[in-house]
Amino acid sequence: MKHLLSILLFLLTLPVFAQEPAKGAESAGSFNPGEVILHHVADSHEWHWFSTDNGNFVSYFPIIAYQPGKGMLVFSSEKIAEGKSYENLKLEDEHLTTLDGSPVYDFSITKNVAALIISSLVLVIVFTSVARGYRRRVGKAPTGMQSFLEPFVIFIRDEVAKKSIGPKYERYMPYLLTLFFFIWFNNLLGLTPGAANLTGNVAVTAMLAILTLIITLFSSNKNYWGHIFAPPGVPWALYIIMIPVELVGIIVKPFSLAVRLFANITAGHIIILSFISLIFIFRSAGAGFLSVPFGLFISLLELLVSILQAYIFTLLTAMYIGSAVEEHHHEDDFGTAEQSHGGSNLGNITRSDVAAH
Repeated sequence: MKHLLSILLFLLTLPVFAQEPAKGAESAGSFNPGEVILHHVADSHEWHWFSTDNGNFVSYFPIIAYQPGKGMLVFSSEKIAEGKSYENLKLEDEHLTTLDGSPVYDFSITKNVAALIISSLVLVIVFTSVARGYRRRVGKAPTGMQSFLEPFVIFIRDEVAKKSIGPKYERYMPYLLTLFFFIWFNNLLGLTPGAANLTGNVAVTAMLAILTLIITLFSSNKNYWGHIFAPPGVPWALYIIMIPVELVGIIVKPFSLAVRLFANITAGHIIILSFISLIFIFRSAGAGFLSVPFGLFISLLELLVSILQAYIFTLLTAMYIGSAVEEHHHEDDFGTAEQSHGGSNLGNITRSDVAAH
């Protein structure tokens, strides 16, 4: 029902988009679906809530800019909206620039920054409430929000952290849980009407991937670096090839994390908006009988994608950390010792005993 409401609200806003080009064009046939779609999935300096025949309901964010020689400027983004300029500043494709080409440093609050603050507050409120519930109900069955979230916490602990990281999983649980719920909550918030596309912003997903890379590298042991600079079973002559490949792999892994999350979330929004845009491309209400059901189906599918992408990102993060903290198993040393001693005193030792050692 929520997603049906999202599509219906979006249908109410699109007539305004279809009429906007008429201000500078001869007919409504100049509707540009690509421009409309990119406007909705990209970051901006304003938050467009909805539109009616009486106008647009928009929240303008503060522009915080520093120009060398002129100092810091703080003003509302309304002053440079719709192609306007103010104090030698203007917006080009939502990027702050100057009229004379001089450098400017942008520290503005944007739609994604505001969404990040809101989602962070929601997470703090939710999990503070859950933690308070655990303190009040020690030894009792969980209730309310605690009972809803506890299965996810247990799943991340037992099926992701323990299996991927091993005995040292506990120290990484706070990060893994934060990662999972941050991505999941923001994926869900991105499906609400007029919301920001936070996890569809490559800067956000890249930052999450960089954090994973930093934690992986600082958690790594000599066994991890030994597999990179001295790969076992590889002839010395191939080290000149294998070492660069392994080093590139360190960077490629977090890069794939960032791109996977960004691409999947953004693709879902683009597909939904593309179906709705068909109504105005064909300029027929009859197209809605096809585009709205398909858009609703994709929107419902995004519910599954939202938690699936959070799980995949968390799982791969745990696997990368697990490979960095994994201890060397002395199976090769055991085999050598067994041969040198002719199997004496070692015949009763099982493979599991060696692994435990």
